[in-house]
Amino acid sequence: MSTRGADIPCLEGDPAYDVRWPWNHGPRAESGLTCVFRVRDEARNLPWVLPAMLEAVDHVVLVDNGSTDGTPELAQRLADEAGATDRYTGTSYPHRVSRAGSEHLATPPHSVHSLTHFYNWSFAHVRTTYSMKWDGDMALTPDGVGTLRDLSWQLQGSGAVVAVPRHPLVVVSESEAWIDLGSRFLEPWIYPMGPDFTFVKAFEWEVREFPTTSERIVAPEGMCVEVKWLDTDELAHWSPDDDFPASRVQRKRREQEVDRAIRAGRGDSVEGLHRIEAPPGVHVVDHVLTTWLRRRRRPLVQRAARFDV
Repeated sequence: MSTRGADIPCLEGDPAYDVRWPWNHGPRAESGLTCVFRVRDEARNLPWVLPAMLEAVDHVVLVDNGSTDGTPELAQRLADEAGATDRYTGTSYPHRVSRAGSEHLATPPHSVHSLTHFYNWSFAHVRTTYSMKWDGDMALTPDGVGTLRDLSWQLQGSGAVVAVPRHPLVVVSESEAWIDLGSRFLEPWIYPMGPDFTFVKAFEWEVREFPTTSERIVAPEGMCVEVKWLDTDELAHWSPDDDFPASRVQRKRREQEVDRAIRAGRGDSVEGLHRIEAPPGVHVVDHVLTTWLRRRRRPLVQRAARFDV
């Protein structure tokens, strides 16, 4: 494969990692919604994340970025067990990607080491009219599965983008977790595919562009939780010298505040942070997804603070 015809040639000159957009190369896109995962070492979360997503959307693309815990093998097995082998595409991106923050800022946007290029290369694998960015630690509730399944056909031809609220869930043990309902974490995740909806470089991370005329739909609360584990460093994907400037990354400052409070045994002191204990024999993530969130009074987030991206 040569760089000839590439829409975004990578800086390093490796044609296998040039970006070739599907609307310029290949057959016409099929109607539907494809979820794109970019993952590294998400085997712990995938049993909650992938089967539900395969129920919700028409196709899943999973791009593995150097996992050492068997993530790609587990993902393929989960897709096979779900009877979705023909709706699942697994691929690999072997290059080290710069961490969000100052490291990302110092990396040229067309380098294979750039978050921007990584995302554009990943989304170039989509063959449907709509695509969705999703993380390997974001688990759908049953209601979330239903909402996405309905959106998959309702969005066709609309040109709308969809923002999906997510609720950070810090897992302390199999029976205990803390959920953050003190702030509104809202980010556009679902977009049409096309030249007006590609990724560009921003200060701390990549940003997907969309026309100012695009209708913006906000999905209901309670669709998904972002699973975080207290026994791991959930901020390891950020450059170590970053201090999360309040002007741009208030969401990360909130995550840092919550993490420190729970580790110090003072989670009760953080407004909007709720401790959850699962019934005996039920994992706390399952309890939150299937029972706790569904029973919680709406609106879930009471505070006015909202961290939109």
